[in-house]
Amino acid sequence: MARKIATADIVGRDELLDFVRPRHQWIMTTLRSDGRPQVSPVTGGVTEAGRLVVATYPQRDKVHNLRRDARATVCVLSDHFGGAWVQVDGQAVVTDVPEAVEGMVEYFRAISGEHSNWDDYRAAMIRQGKCLISIDIERWGPIATGGFPARVALALDAADSEQNPS
Repeated sequence: MARKIATADIVGRDELLDFVRPRHQWIMTTLRSDGRPQVSPVTGGVTEAGRLVVATYPQRDKVHNLRRDARATVCVLSDHFGGAWVQVDGQAVVTDVPEAVEGMVEYFRAISGEHSNWDDYRAAMIRQGKCLISIDIERWGPIATGGFPARVALALDAADSEQNPS
């Protein structure tokens, strides 16, 4: 029986952005005032300039945390839970409406493409009082998949062969 081998592919910035752009299910981590992590599932996108963006409400804990401490970490997941993922770290800026509206247009486009009525969308963002989190990427880990480390898989395969010789 073949074991799934874990991967950890080190990539450059362009490859990172190519990986992140089609993936919109993220886990965002911010820091509470006591230093403990606060974790939120979010829907995110990538701007043309290569920033990570999330639209949310100013009352959310992640926003309060980021206004106090701008450090943010995002775990970008694949649509399939067992798929590849990457951790991205950076400094976040929170922008409120009305200043955030054009950034929210870019956020929407990054996730869903064109809207049927941009004027209605802009008005809805203002009416809802949303804000936009923009993260400037500082560092990232490898694009990874789960599974056995290669060395462990080889050792298990060898042990299996000894127990079940052909």
